[in-house]
Amino acid sequence: MRNNKIICQETEDLFHKIFNELLMKTELVKTSEHSHHGETNVLEHSLNVAIMCLYIASAFKLNIDNASLIRGALLHDYFLYDWHEKSQDHKYHGFTHPRNAVKNASTKISLSKTEKDMILHHMFPLTILPPQSKEAWILCCADKICAIYEIFGSKSRLSYEY
Repeated sequence: MRNNKIICQETEDLFHKIFNELLMKTELVKTSEHSHHGETNVLEHSLNVAIMCLYIASAFKLNIDNASLIRGALLHDYFLYDWHEKSQDHKYHGFTHPRNAVKNASTKISLSKTEKDMILHHMFPLTILPPQSKEAWILCCADKICAIYEIFGSKSRLSYEY
């Protein structure tokens, strides 16, 4: 992570701890095998989104659950397939991948109500129901910011080396 004063050292340490735990308990590393936006793979995108979530929460001094924010952001696209490939299984990827991500994550770890809300509603308004928590709204915004950057911006990663 870049040395950025917006995110305090305690939050950065929490980020590293959660990321490493998820690498050990899930198949998150496999998401690096799938292209996502532009030249960004799913893991890079998820890292970018998690960091953007923390920037947003910190910049606006929001009282949120940082651990849930990080976990939900890292797992929001944990669908484990290449959505660019033609397949009936993911024909409606934009609408269905949040449920697939929750299902996949739930087989490996226990998700809190907030984390499920974040993952299930990050594609709002494609998902009809809006987010119910502050953390989910932050993720919804951060996901869109990062997707735009990854498609139209610099070809390099936003900030995290794994």
